[in-house]
Amino acid sequence: MTYGDIMEELKGAMRAGETEKRDTLRLLQSALKNHAIDARTPVEELASEEVEGVIKKLVKQRKDSIAQFQTGGRADLAEQEEKEMAILAAYLPAEMSDEELLKLVKTAIAEGGFSSKADLGKATGAVMKLAGGAASGDRVREMLASELV
Repeated sequence: MTYGDIMEELKGAMRAGETEKRDTLRLLQSALKNHAIDARTPVEELASEEVEGVIKKLVKQRKDSIAQFQTGGRADLAEQEEKEMAILAAYLPAEMSDEELLKLVKTAIAEGGFSSKADLGKATGAVMKLAGGAASGDRVREMLASELV
């Protein structure tokens, strides 16, 4: 997904009158522009990996906000964040299944010689490299924690 693709989606949402999608894509547009400024690159030249990274960051922010809003008893705000998260997640590649991730975890443990929870950080890095962005760090850590003694 490129910046141009996001802009086309934004135009489509505006034409269709999808206000939630439009507003969420405008937030994404702003985040992409800020990332481009930080990277000193024109926003149109951002690589698809960079765009994906920004989207993942926004999804993670939404997850954190949802947890905080639910703790604070603000179900209305949590619901809004969930809607935004769903819209943003649609622009990310599909995550790998638990079975595929388990295979990668077992491969990384065997190849890296990881045996205890003390190796969790190193093992997480190894699995994340093997997964190539198709699994979230939280899922990887959770699965590793269950596999390492």
